[in-house]
Amino acid sequence: MNESARALDYVSQTLALPTVMGRYHNRAPAVLVELALSRGEGELTSRGALAVRTGRRTGRSPRDRYIVADSGIKDEIWWGPVNRPLPPENFHRLLKKAMDYARLRELFLFDGWAGADPRYRLAVRVVCQRAWHALFAHTLFRRPTRQELENFTPGFTVLALPDFHADPARDGTTSEACIAISFAERVVLIVGTSYAGEIKKAIFSVMNYLLPRRGLLSMHCSANIGAAGDTALFFGLSGTGKTTLSADPRRRLIGDDEHAWSEDGVFNLEGGCYAKTIRLSAQSEPQIYNAIRFGSVLENVVVDPESREVDFANASITENTRGTYPVEHIENCELSGLGGHPANIVFLTCDAFGVLPPISRLTHEQAQYHFLAGYTAKVAGTETGVRDPEATFSPCFGGPFLPLHPRRYGEMLKHKLRKHGSQVWLVNTGWSGGPAGKASRIRLDYTRAMLDAALSGKLDAVEYRPEPYFGLMIPAQVPGVPSEILQPRQAWPDAAAYDAAARHLAALFEQNMKTFSTADVET
Repeated sequence: MNESARALDYVSQTLALPTVMGRYHNRAPAVLVELALSRGEGELTSRGALAVRTGRRTGRSPRDRYIVADSGIKDEIWWGPVNRPLPPENFHRLLKKAMDYARLRELFLFDGWAGADPRYRLAVRVVCQRAWHALFAHTLFRRPTRQELENFTPGFTVLALPDFHADPARDGTTSEACIAISFAERVVLIVGTSYAGEIKKAIFSVMNYLLPRRGLLSMHCSANIGAAGDTALFFGLSGTGKTTLSADPRRRLIGDDEHAWSEDGVFNLEGGCYAKTIRLSAQSEPQIYNAIRFGSVLENVVVDPESREVDFANASITENTRGTYPVEHIENCELSGLGGHPANIVFLTCDAFGVLPPISRLTHEQAQYHFLAGYTAKVAGTETGVRDPEATFSPCFGGPFLPLHPRRYGEMLKHKLRKHGSQVWLVNTGWSGGPAGKASRIRLDYTRAMLDAALSGKLDAVEYRPEPYFGLMIPAQVPGVPSEILQPRQAWPDAAAYDAAARHLAALFEQNMKTFSTADVET
């Protein structure tokens, strides 16, 4: 047996139930909190949640993410800036070094499922250095019963070693951090970063490869169910309100981030939520605010050293403060994680140009177009160097996590829409009456009113008026929303300035869509 085979054998065999970590295998949240505190990994807040710091990396490291370029998958992967290839020999060499390092450390294990539907779920084992990483995994993956754990066999293993660093010169990485997915060995190796979101998103990327090959559409979206049993999906990039708007006290939450659409309906891929907490308040987001309690993890929030009160408004560490909690912490969650075929699908965008209408109805062709575009906009001041609104396009509203070409997912969505007749809406949670810095952001209560009207059928029979630059159909009236903000051109004090901004944004859309050539894509 060669060295790489020995390392892989150690992952699949020795790490299954090693003696050195027996007492750290699938421990309860209370035990993990105690261990994290005793090991100096974090502090307990007045809310009962465990607050931790992730060090220098306070977000994902996309330039350090790789897919191992094994011969069996080379022709399927959407190679490029998102999916960077790592030669198999580099991966095996790095894995062996990581395993040699791991053998001498105390490690924690968590076993769980990715996927609420037993027919399609993936058995995931997370092996990690930090007690709080095990708690993170416990909150976000679906938790097996005691009986299921007795016969648990991992289908994918995540090895997270933040204190072990890659050597760029020898390992062919861009830095000391590396997130490498091997579909051939069914291993995710994460080194050089403590940011726990890498664990969650690596498995989502895995599911985005495995599920479409079985005929299921994997989706970066929230989902909830209304009183009439109607399912709704919410797509949107960070900052568009996906988590906030799907957490509706009048609807049962299926999940807030990752789902799949099968022949029987949708199901949650997770067992918890991973919400941004910057400027979180009980008034604006009561469900999320109340869900962060004992058993939850808070990443990079500022905590008062005396009172242990959390200052959610403080962004001195990062704007990307996060809280993770199991879905059971949401009072009206759908514990099964299952829902029917969606009656409504909502594409959320935060348009900082102030061009797109607050709500519009899409045809199925327009839905595929906007799905592939995955548009939102960065606002001045949110990132270094951003002085004016900047368009951001992330295919399928989840570009960083798509191993396959976006058109594969786009074609699957088009097929689902035609088969099940879902109504699709484009909702702008950004600015109205002008661009960011010169106008006001659309009020949250207005957005909630528009969504309520759309999901309840109140917009089915109203008059619609066309928008000239994108061909969108805008309702003439929405209960509880001033009619003057529905038509964006009318909301601007200078119609000519609106026309110029709209033409500019439409040109950005056209330029982005040129990147999706159909010549080399099998659908």
